[in-house]
Amino acid sequence: MNSIACAPRLLPLGDSAWTVEFGQGVDAVTNARVMGLAASLAQARETDQRLSCIADVVPTFRSLTVHFDPWTTDAGALGRALLDLARQDTRVATTGHRWRLPVCFDADFAPDLARVCELRQLSRAQLIGQLLGATFRVYMLGFQPGFPYMGGLPPALNTPRLPSPRQKVPAQSVAIALDMCSVYPWESPGGWNLLGRTPVVLFDPNQAGQPAMLAAGDEVAWVEVDRATHDRLAADIARGLPRATFLKASAA
Repeated sequence: MNSIACAPRLLPLGDSAWTVEFGQGVDAVTNARVMGLAASLAQARETDQRLSCIADVVPTFRSLTVHFDPWTTDAGALGRALLDLARQDTRVATTGHRWRLPVCFDADFAPDLARVCELRQLSRAQLIGQLLGATFRVYMLGFQPGFPYMGGLPPALNTPRLPSPRQKVPAQSVAIALDMCSVYPWESPGGWNLLGRTPVVLFDPNQAGQPAMLAAGDEVAWVEVDRATHDRLAADIARGLPRATFLKASAA
């Protein structure tokens, strides 16, 4: 089904949350509808008493989940109010920063690159060229702090997850799965295909204002660097090289 034409659906999430779903796909239009509802809801909460019970609002690629206090809420009335807002089809295309992030495709950093090349029938240069030629949009953060789910992967690189996840994926690994690209901010288990590594630290708890470097609406372009440059940048970042070094311009 075309996600643009999907009517919003109201789905219960236990007895203390509603999810408003706008479609099945991951695309900019569906995400703009999600963010539009989030913005409309934030404004409506100032005047609509039915919405005063809301405890949290969680946007995702294609849906918005609204958590509420079930003891003080008419859940049915709240659900109807959410659908009323969703049917207004307000769309907000969130805009953020444009980043040019270095990535190194050294063999030590890219254990799945050769296999993905074979699977997609691409040479190493062709695969890297496809990745470097794309502009990725951050739709949301999830899975672990700072983990960006980024759309915009060229169709030629669409690759399934690994049959069995790795127990340890090194931090800063650049990875793809299906039609998404991401970076593992922490060492963790993971089943995405590892194609390279960036020296940039995407989650820094010492950055009190914004520990996660990327945010929904940001755009990311990759720039290839060799191993020596990667290691030098990693050392510079550890010594305090500012994030703004990799900031290209506002995406607005």
